[in-house]
Amino acid sequence: MNIINNRVTTEPPVAIALKAVIIKKLIVQNISFCVIFNIMANLFDYIKWRGDICFSASPFNPVDNIIISQLSYLTLDGIVPSPDDKTSISIALAVRVFNERLKSKESIKLTSVFKEDPDLIRALGASRRFGNCQLFGYINQLDTNLELQFAALCINTNDGYNSISFRGTDSSLVGWKEDFNMCFKDVVPSQLEAVKYLDEMAPKIKGKLRVGGHSKGGNLAIYAASNCKKSIRKRIKVIYNNDAPGFNEKFITSAGFLAVKDRIQSYVPQSSVIGMFMEHGKSNIIIKSSESGIMQHCLYSWEVTHNDLVRAEKSTISSRFINKTVREWINSHDYSQREKFIEALYYIFKAADVKSTTDFENSWFSSAGKVLKSLGNVDESTRKFIRKTIAELFVTAGRNLHTLHQGSEDS
Repeated sequence: MNIINNRVTTEPPVAIALKAVIIKKLIVQNISFCVIFNIMANLFDYIKWRGDICFSASPFNPVDNIIISQLSYLTLDGIVPSPDDKTSISIALAVRVFNERLKSKESIKLTSVFKEDPDLIRALGASRRFGNCQLFGYINQLDTNLELQFAALCINTNDGYNSISFRGTDSSLVGWKEDFNMCFKDVVPSQLEAVKYLDEMAPKIKGKLRVGGHSKGGNLAIYAASNCKKSIRKRIKVIYNNDAPGFNEKFITSAGFLAVKDRIQSYVPQSSVIGMFMEHGKSNIIIKSSESGIMQHCLYSWEVTHNDLVRAEKSTISSRFINKTVREWINSHDYSQREKFIEALYYIFKAADVKSTTDFENSWFSSAGKVLKSLGNVDESTRKFIRKTIAELFVTAGRNLHTLHQGSEDS
């Protein structure tokens, strides 16, 4: 038994060595060796394979996109210069400062959204490809009164481009509330902040631009590119949208969106839920994930090759079922009904003193009890409305069960 890249294998050493030689040749020949050997590789594997190759030798690709998008989830306050600061810091140097914050488990929770994030920035800092990339323009805002959760940063990749990465939803309750507000509002605060950020940062940056993000971050990237100044919009060469919620019909028929539509690259995993939410105005590129269900939303689970994301033929039946059910359920309620339902749920969770999803993770039994108690404190008409709305979701799901039997689940 051998351990390769933290994986256990029973292959003999000679076979492993031979495979390594073949893989190196395939990389040179630009062949997708992951598909040939059925390797479920992730972005950490990519950094090991390609971390010693700079962007001038191997151009920016979709895997680099998800790495840059994930990087924006790190809490880098006091490490990366703010938008008002004219300086920058390399990822390699940022890692040294960041490591000082990782001396206790508590600090890890405060400095990252995903548990893998600290390992990611360390791997990037140690690589030739990313280590010298400059970080700047970091901003991190959370306002419960405005129901705003927004963060972004800029990355100079030393290839004539600067990437602007918008953070997706973090673990805060207000962050999730802002997401759900998209159901009944034409625009939410973080979208306005994204436009403001792009308009303010782009003039300070020379060269071509990439914008992108994961989850809500992808939504913000599209919204900002569609509504920024025309002179800035012309400099944007690509917009990366990674499993992000969409927009209403009004937005995707707007002149701003239509002006950038052909520059959008939208990726969703096979069992996407978040990325199927609302309208996108163009087709998604479906990719493979090593996880299942909603867990496929995590970028760390997305399968990669040496220069691309692994494509899938189509989405899973469960994804199409959930998409159809949620769309029908949402569309059966007008904006006022959606707002009433979301505001009621938010009030209940807020009254239960739930401030983040980690509150449930750390003490789910206690938190659940507080939520139930809070539900009991709302007036009877509100409780009936909540029960009725949730019941309608189950009715809609039952009506769409036949879609699960129209074919076998994708592997």
